[in-house]
Amino acid sequence: MSNINKTGGGLSHEKIETNNFLMIVLILLVLLFGGLVEIVPLFFQKSLTEPTPGLKPYTALQVLGRDIYVREGCYNCHSQMIRPFRAETLRYGPYSVAGESVYDRPFQWGSKRTGPDLARVGGKYSDEWHRIHLINPRDVVPESNMPAYSWLEKSPVDAASLPTHMKGLRTLGAPYSDEEIAQASANVKGKNELDAVIAYLQVLGIHRK
Repeated sequence: MSNINKTGGGLSHEKIETNNFLMIVLILLVLLFGGLVEIVPLFFQKSLTEPTPGLKPYTALQVLGRDIYVREGCYNCHSQMIRPFRAETLRYGPYSVAGESVYDRPFQWGSKRTGPDLARVGGKYSDEWHRIHLINPRDVVPESNMPAYSWLEKSPVDAASLPTHMKGLRTLGAPYSDEEIAQASANVKGKNELDAVIAYLQVLGIHRK
C-alpha cells in the first residue's frame, strides 16, 4: 500500500499541477508554439499579403483622416467588414477580403454595427453630405443617434508629424516614395480634420464596386 501513491521520475501530472511556476512556463510554451503554427503561415499566404487589384495606399490627407477615424473611436459603431451572405452583399456590396486591408494599420474589420458598415461608403455620398452629416448627423438622417463632430472643422490637421508617420507605414509595407513622403506636409496644408475624415471615407471600397 505504501507504494501506491508514489510517482515516478520526470514531469508527472502531480509535479506539474502542484508547481505554479512550472505550470506557467509550460502553458506559455504551448501558447507560443500554437501561435507560431497559426500566425507564421499567414505571412506567406499571398491572398493575405498582396493588395487586391486597384487598391492604392492612402494619400497624405487620407492617412490623417484614418488616424482621426481611429482616434475618435468610429470603429466602435461602424464595422468595415461585409460578410459573404446575400443580405450583406445586397445592402453593402461585394464581401470583404483580406487583400483590401494590407495597408491598414490596424485593420478596421469587426462585428459591431450601431451604424452601417462603411467598407463601401466611398463615393456613395457627396463631400458636402459627409460634411453636414459629421457636423450634425440629424440634419441628413433625422433618426440618427450618432454624436456630432463639429469641432473637427475647427481643428487643423497635424501636418508636421505626417512624414514620420508615412515612413513608418512604408516600413510596414505601404509603397510610398521618398517624394510622396517629402511632399506630404505641403499636400495637407490648410486642411482641417473634417476634410481629412471625409477624404478617408470617400476612398473606402471604391476599387471593388
